[in-house]
Amino acid sequence: MSIPLKIAIVSLLILLPSVKSNAQIKKSPSTTALPNLIQFVDPFIGTGGHGHVFLGANVPFGAVQLGPVNRSSGWDWCSGYHYSDSTIVGFSHTHLSGTGIGDLGDILVLPVSGKKKYALFNHHDEVVAPGYYSVYLRDDKIKVELTASERVGFHQYTFAKAGSSQISFNLQAGIGWDRPVQTAIKQLNDTTLVGYRYSTGWAADQRLFFTAIFSKKITGFSLADSSSVLNAIEATGKKLTATALFSVAANEQVKIKVGISPVSIENAAANIFAEIPHWDFNLTLNQAKDKWNKELGKVIIEAPIKTKRIFYTSLYHTMIAPSIFNDHNGDYRGTDKNIYHQPGFTNLTTFSLWDTYRAAHPLLTILQPERVKDVINSMLAIYQQQGKLPVWHLMGNETNTMVGNPAIMVVGDAILKGFTGFDKTLAYEAMKTTAILDERGLRYVKKYGYIPADSTVESVAMGLEYSIADWTVGQVAKYLGHADDYRYFNKRGGNYQNYFDKKTAFMRGRVSDNQWRMPFDPFQSIHRNDDFTEGNAWQYTWLVPQDVEGLITLMGGRRPFIKKLDSLFEVKGKLGAEASPDISGLIGQYAHGNEPSHHITYMYAYAAQPWKTATKVRYIMNELYSDRPDGLSGNEDVGQMSAWYVFSALGFYPLNPANGQYILGSPAVDKATIDLPAGKKFKIIVENNNLKNYYIQQVLLNGKLYDKSFLQHKDIVAGGSLEIKMGPVPSKTWGVSVGSLPFSTTRK
Repeated sequence: MSIPLKIAIVSLLILLPSVKSNAQIKKSPSTTALPNLIQFVDPFIGTGGHGHVFLGANVPFGAVQLGPVNRSSGWDWCSGYHYSDSTIVGFSHTHLSGTGIGDLGDILVLPVSGKKKYALFNHHDEVVAPGYYSVYLRDDKIKVELTASERVGFHQYTFAKAGSSQISFNLQAGIGWDRPVQTAIKQLNDTTLVGYRYSTGWAADQRLFFTAIFSKKITGFSLADSSSVLNAIEATGKKLTATALFSVAANEQVKIKVGISPVSIENAAANIFAEIPHWDFNLTLNQAKDKWNKELGKVIIEAPIKTKRIFYTSLYHTMIAPSIFNDHNGDYRGTDKNIYHQPGFTNLTTFSLWDTYRAAHPLLTILQPERVKDVINSMLAIYQQQGKLPVWHLMGNETNTMVGNPAIMVVGDAILKGFTGFDKTLAYEAMKTTAILDERGLRYVKKYGYIPADSTVESVAMGLEYSIADWTVGQVAKYLGHADDYRYFNKRGGNYQNYFDKKTAFMRGRVSDNQWRMPFDPFQSIHRNDDFTEGNAWQYTWLVPQDVEGLITLMGGRRPFIKKLDSLFEVKGKLGAEASPDISGLIGQYAHGNEPSHHITYMYAYAAQPWKTATKVRYIMNELYSDRPDGLSGNEDVGQMSAWYVFSALGFYPLNPANGQYILGSPAVDKATIDLPAGKKFKIIVENNNLKNYYIQQVLLNGKLYDKSFLQHKDIVAGGSLEIKMGPVPSKTWGVSVGSLPFSTTRK
């Protein structure tokens, strides 16, 4: 790998004098008109149990997630922090939120007054809010305060004791699978460090550059590579750590601004000067709070305080990612490792698509419509650089994690909802090309219409996910007038039928046209030749959101369908000796802790029993979400677990992620106002709503009686009002007639 430090120095020296003093900075105009919604956000929710959420300071969709990293490691430390811990090894600038694999943790900074490599803390000494993290390190008597802009982490350390103190920059440490490949640090002058960190892990080839500027002059500086001390101010090695020494007075503050970049040291510095060209910590903090209040304010709800806390914390979680992956000037490093300048869109990363295509991305189409074009353009750039749409993309790397082609649903949904700002011809090309590759079991789909269970691990889960993607390609082909493609992909969208065994009424592994994999146990979840992904046949039998009517027919009609669906929430059985910890939040065999189950409660509406959806949805909101640290029943999965709650609390959910319909359930809010572009608003008014009245009795859309058990996307984004009257018993008339039922494909 190249060593860019010396090349960067001249450019940086030119940039450095442009740093402005506090006196030169105009204060941003007051934004007191913004509602104070961050008061309802508790970032600790999801840091306990198996939530794996990020804790720290960031701004909506920012590249920087600046927060603590515990000394402990393991599955529950995938974000770097777990509520059960009481140790901190430093504060790193990148984190994942809610994933089941650990990575990142770049540029780890730790202030100490002695030689310890970690600090102890108590939760009583932590203060956390959107855009802010603070902790008091008692042994060292240091108050740590963190805030951030999009690409810059801002540290403020208050040293209670006078004397010699030090701040270490650790490029060796990473979270989870992450390990360094090559690192570099240079003391550029008495207030500036620069360097880079190349690492491998879940993201196989991650490259991050940084510039760190101190508010106080460094009095001493040392470097070490692993345990070997280096007598130098500049080094390249595999496991570098730098220590900057300071002489501080009692209660003196030392501040650091750390700019990060996927491109270069110069760009990291330029990000600082563009975003935080001053030393006013509170100004940056208030700007971060304003950004969060602005985004949270796109939905104003009236509800009990506990519901508000869960709702706004959930909404907060949905805006940690996808995260920015470019510099302030637009530069970014592509999947092909080339540098792209002025691409015309904000490049994004951290696409946990197997999870987020289900609800988190549909939520963006309502609450963040201006960002949809950036999401799609980022995916199309990835397609052009790697030859297919992303599967699970992280920091310019394709991880190929999880099964299916989930980006197809996100791109297809944007096209079918009429979004603009991207090349629809290229988008359709990307969808089609991705669907007809020969990789990851697709060659069997094209040859047989199913993936033989003895050819590919997780064949059933993979095949069912491909069917959803193929159906979506077919719908877009129809929308764009490609008749032949529509017929081909619509047929492939029905391939889910090839995994359904009518004798057992389960989806299961097929070895050939006339042979099922044996033995078969619908409770079995994990074994050496598993046919499912983090689940079993009980959960995956319902993974047909694109054609619920077809699944009802396969099961023999509404009655057997309802009977089987009821059983899902009631049946008890052993999951298997090696059951995945992702199979959590169980109600019978329904597993709310993992994404393949998320749409299932809303399937009752297709069989004219919407009141059963209400019962299940309300139970899940009340029992499987809370305002405690263990308030999530499974991994957050980069916003999906929380997006389910946001939608469900508002009263509707996108069961089919690409047909523009939202199934009505049982709203937890009393009122909600959704801000839309061009000054439009969509208002939701819920009457007689309480713990006992969770059944919809009557619905009025824009003042007119509305008997359908679903909403259309176009009805929401047009603005208007939705009035829902609730009651203690199921309605015998609402949402049960043939014309009231949701449907999978567009009716003309």
